Amino acid sequence: MKLAVHSDASYLSEPKARSRAGGHFFLSNGANIPQNNGVILNIAHIIKHVMSSATEAELARLYIMAREAVYIRIILSEMGHKQPPTPIQTDNAMADGVINGKVQPKRTKAIDMRFHWLRDRECQQQFRFYWRPGKLNLADYWTKHHAAKHHQNIRKEFITPQIVLEMLRQRQTSNNKQQQLE
Repeated sequence: MKLAVHSDASYLSEPKARSRAGGHFFLSNGANIPQNNGVILNIAHIIKHVMSSATEAELARLYIMAREAVYIRIILSEMGHKQPPTPIQTDNAMADGVINGKVQPKRTKAIDMRFHWLRDRECQQQFRFYWRPGKLNLADYWTKHHAAKHHQNIRKEFITPQIVLEMLRQRQTSNNKQQQLE
């Protein structure tokens, strides 16, 4: 049971120049690119500070999700599940570059110091940040406004995997049949 996180933000999508952050926390098998094995926590959060760029919004949401992941990592470790660096997926190449030290922003004062906390935690090997396209980011759902049809199509991926629901229905049906025979 290894913790994995997908993180996303939408820039200036809320009233009063606010941005939205979303996170999808799940347990995985520890693969380099973790597979979703059922959600343990979803976060939809409005960032209370006004962000000056999409990259800053993405860094803010990475901070929010990493801060939550610290507690979950501790809980899993206390339960006997040693945690390697938790993979956190981002779909913003610039934010990935800033955190991983590949890009040095010219205006670092514009980015609040708490976002540099992410670099420190990566150096401590608590987290591993990596980039993948937005279509593969499960946190994207929590940051955008979608049509009702989209919600119906994607809901099964976030609440409970479809195979688990089918198993539960089959058990319920067999339990009902046993009760009727008694």
